[in-house]
Amino acid sequence: MAIQTTLITELKHEASNTRKMLERLPEDKLSWKPHEKSKSLGQLAAHVAEIPRWIIHLLSKIEFDMERDAFDRVKFSSRDEIISDFEQILEQAVEALQKCADGEWKVNWTFKRGEHKIFELPREAAMRSLVMNHLVHHRGQLSVYLRLLNVPVPGMYGPSADEK
Repeated sequence: MAIQTTLITELKHEASNTRKMLERLPEDKLSWKPHEKSKSLGQLAAHVAEIPRWIIHLLSKIEFDMERDAFDRVKFSSRDEIISDFEQILEQAVEALQKCADGEWKVNWTFKRGEHKIFELPREAAMRSLVMNHLVHHRGQLSVYLRLLNVPVPGMYGPSADEK
């Protein structure tokens, strides 16, 4: 099986879980923060929605410099807008993955800020770290935000405490 086929399957599975979380966002609480240093609920949800865009960056060039390269942030004013952006980004990411040949996954990809190299990994490892693990991490944070707001948390890998 081609590497991108496995990654598309995993991405779509995680996207299904992410969608469940985004659908629970309370519209009237998007500006809420659990702590002054935290992102707001809306900012965190928008960040979760934009993470699959990293796939396009991973596959379109061999490095990303946070000081030089543009990364369009998801702009939000509503839950539906965040979900819509997530769906569009996901579709673009899947299209990019479908076009990627197996040999492209072994090529090193560098993530940096100016002269500071944050990491350099084969694309396949960067995909797992920067996209999949990153998505799961921030989605977990989002579940805590929902719990603190007394919003029933959907199960991700089985039922949650709010589901039977």
